[in-house]
Amino acid sequence: MPSAFQFQCHFVLIFLAASKGDTRYLEVRDAGEDEPFLLLSEDLKRELSAGQIYRRSLRCIDMLSIEGQFTFTADQPQLHCATFFIGEPEELIMIDYDFVNIDCQGGDFLKVFDGWILKGEKFPSSLDHPLPTSQRYVDFCESSNIQRSIRSSQNVAMIFFRIHKAGNGFTVTVKKNTNLFPCNVISQTPSGRFTMVIPHQHRNCSFSIIYPVVIKISDLILGHLNGLFLKKPSAGCAGVGDFVELLGGTGLDPSKMFPLADLCHSFHGSAQMKIGCDNTVLRMVSSGKHVNRVTFEYHQLNLQETEDRKENSIEEFCFPSI
Repeated sequence: MPSAFQFQCHFVLIFLAASKGDTRYLEVRDAGEDEPFLLLSEDLKRELSAGQIYRRSLRCIDMLSIEGQFTFTADQPQLHCATFFIGEPEELIMIDYDFVNIDCQGGDFLKVFDGWILKGEKFPSSLDHPLPTSQRYVDFCESSNIQRSIRSSQNVAMIFFRIHKAGNGFTVTVKKNTNLFPCNVISQTPSGRFTMVIPHQHRNCSFSIIYPVVIKISDLILGHLNGLFLKKPSAGCAGVGDFVELLGGTGLDPSKMFPLADLCHSFHGSAQMKIGCDNTVLRMVSSGKHVNRVTFEYHQLNLQETEDRKENSIEEFCFPSI
């Protein structure tokens, strides 16, 4: 049986809502029958390739993976609404306010968050994002100088809003910008291949896959000599400065996940691991002294792979949860 986190995330977090408590935290609502999978359709993207602008109304709880202009108009008081934006790994999300008609004095709000939040857990985590948490929020009602255009720092962003009066609402235009060095990514799919490069930057980058997966690292370059910082498995890589770690867990925040394996030295070859956790994260920690690079591929675990564990060279984790 799928866990609560798998239910929340395996359908690309379409059915999320703000909780009745702190409006920065989100909880799952019941799934509706009109799932907007049209937004993930490659046919739709090809049809719009001639320069047409895609337009549609927003639902109170929604998910967008395509550029376009989107309007929300309340037909009744809407107190716990959220829209999640996701792009390809090498894309940044640009959100432009075209029109806003809300009553800030009456308790309405419209906020953009740089990343995603789910039940108090953030992606990217506070350890991996270049801005402190307080600066990741842009509140339309609290901004003295209204910021009409907001750009994310990674391939995901979100807005959450409350509107009391029917007829009030807003319109936003969503665009994608190219990110030459993607850092902090949520994968749209349960399989793929990716190369993460951190060029002389002191930062941490996480790649999140919200599925139980087989992950295979085929190339790792950490900028220092092979084996120079290799430590005993019990010691880990904490004192190295440049390393890659694999994490697994049931939540969204990598800093709250369980460390499964550390890689402290460069290699060319193949290191494979089966991870049966609800969420798998490959995280690169970089001191900024080197150009660090890791190439990996992944695919969702199937039943046969779950049962046949002898071929794996590294211990499996989280299998009781799938």
